[in-house]
Amino acid sequence: MDQRVFTRAELRDAGHTRASIASRIASGEIVRARRDRYLDGGVAPELVEAVRVGGRLTCVSLLALHGVFVLESPGLHVHSGQHASRQRARCSAEILPDTPELLRAREVRRHWNPLIEPVDAATPHVGIVDALVHAVRCQPPRAAVATLDSALNKKLISLEQLDDVFAALSRKYRVLRPLVDGRAESGPETLMRLLLRALGCRVELQVRFAGIGRVDLLVDGWLVIECDSRSFHEGWAAQEKDRERDLALAARGFTTLRPTANAIMRRPGEVAAAVRGLLEARSVVRGAERPVARHARP
Repeated sequence: MDQRVFTRAELRDAGHTRASIASRIASGEIVRARRDRYLDGGVAPELVEAVRVGGRLTCVSLLALHGVFVLESPGLHVHSGQHASRQRARCSAEILPDTPELLRAREVRRHWNPLIEPVDAATPHVGIVDALVHAVRCQPPRAAVATLDSALNKKLISLEQLDDVFAALSRKYRVLRPLVDGRAESGPETLMRLLLRALGCRVELQVRFAGIGRVDLLVDGWLVIECDSRSFHEGWAAQEKDRERDLALAARGFTTLRPTANAIMRRPGEVAAAVRGLLEARSVVRGAERPVARHARP
């Protein structure tokens, strides 16, 4: 069983007895989410909890399981069917009374919107397109763009499906569509790109330099920005390689700035101030020749 919800009748039809079902639950091979609803014991706890509260996993909770960039959320995002009460707000919160230890401190955030991609009763989660629609509504605009970039980059959706996402959203969200770029390889990279755009900078993504390799962002033709995360830049060997690249770029007249992912996400004002400082310093150097960027776009 893989990410499917089973009823007791289905288990009995498959040849299981009351005793064998109880034995499989005790061994952890299957888990009883709620009355007459069972899942494979190996599925993510979030899926089990979504079924436990009578819904399907969606929004940032589902996307995170697929490795898509989302902002951290304290709640478990669940889609409830149209038969459920719609008197609450789009995302309301309720404390779970009986949850596994992993999810005990979390709250449920329910989504009520009709699904674009209907799923059958045996599926404990919504489709990716619906999850993205919910995530755009639930996150700040810049984070929403980063989530869409990430889904495209991971090839979880096509450009046609991206259009489906925006078709399902109200008009106010459509200003985000031109900002989406699936070349971005991380959420912080997208957030950095949008920050630079707000500063009025010209930004190129994933620029390749002969003999050096690709860089995350090239700003105004001279400033290289690498969005460093711990997972890809931990250890002295990785850091030494980064510094060698910076030296090679400096030899060609480029300046490199390496804000951490944590700084981009949690202290964007400081990162913006750093960029402004470099831009202002550059502007006061009169008569300096601009470097010739020896690179080719991918």
